[in-house]
Amino acid sequence: MLILGIETSCDETAAGIVENGRHIKSNVVSTQIDIHKKFGGVVPELASRAHTELISHVICEALEKANCKLSEIDAVAVTNSPGLANALLVGTETAKALSFSLGIPLIAVNHIHAHLYANFMEQSSIICPVVGLIISGGHTAVFYMENCNSYVLLGQTYDDAAGEALDKVAKMLNLGYPGGPGISKRAEKGSSKAINFPRAFLGKDIYNFSFSGMKTSVARHIERNFAGNSEDINDICAGFQQSVIDVLIKKIIGAAEQKNVETILIGGGVTANAELRKQLSEICKEKGVNLFSPSLKLCTDNAAMIAGLAYCRYKEKKFEDLTLDIYPQFRS
Repeated sequence: MLILGIETSCDETAAGIVENGRHIKSNVVSTQIDIHKKFGGVVPELASRAHTELISHVICEALEKANCKLSEIDAVAVTNSPGLANALLVGTETAKALSFSLGIPLIAVNHIHAHLYANFMEQSSIICPVVGLIISGGHTAVFYMENCNSYVLLGQTYDDAAGEALDKVAKMLNLGYPGGPGISKRAEKGSSKAINFPRAFLGKDIYNFSFSGMKTSVARHIERNFAGNSEDINDICAGFQQSVIDVLIKKIIGAAEQKNVETILIGGGVTANAELRKQLSEICKEKGVNLFSPSLKLCTDNAAMIAGLAYCRYKEKKFEDLTLDIYPQFRS
């Protein structure tokens, strides 16, 4: 069973081919970082134009790397939610055209769910039920999963996502875009105890997030106390990064305990943060909880995870017709 996945939800144009939901035959990602970094964030109109220019080339490259012909594809899967509206349209309309012209099933995939499924593509020992934590530039959410097709939302961000907050703090400090890697690099040289930024925990057994106020506290610190030297920047990065990590860990560990599960999955671009992985791994080991995280190539938006999750939907005959719509807002 070969499924072609297409992902154009934000600023990566991606196509990939996966066999039987796990074996990645190709995973091509064309990033737009160079296009958007001078603006300090993603410009939706520029993103959709780039997707339009690149999508055919990316699909052809995915087929070539998989040593596969279009006629050999059994189904086409696409991200139709959530994301930038015009960006989602490029991928969705392309997938519809392929489905119609090849006479193969069309499968819609929520790419937030796919970030968690990415763990199953690399780990055969995961046993459900599990809880999952999504940490990306646009979304931060906690899920309870009874199987690969079941995603029950336990909580999500009220405002900024974790990655978005990191990007905005990086912009305050002129560390470039995307901000997460820049903050992580500077945090390695700083002290996480030098500045005690607030943590928004919101209350016990509440798995929602709020990073906007935490981000604002950094802005106030910069206004009042910023010395402008490298040491101060390093300490700000270390302190803010630690405040975000503390909230993320408390929420997902609390969800695991409340749901009485033995396994935690994480996914999304921010899960590439080495300090987060290290600290979460340590506390999971201490509590006897299994922790799974995708390899770095499957952390950011990619099409292999779309094709992988689509295999689970294919087995349940969850197909779409050519009226398939896009849903830019996150839907659980």
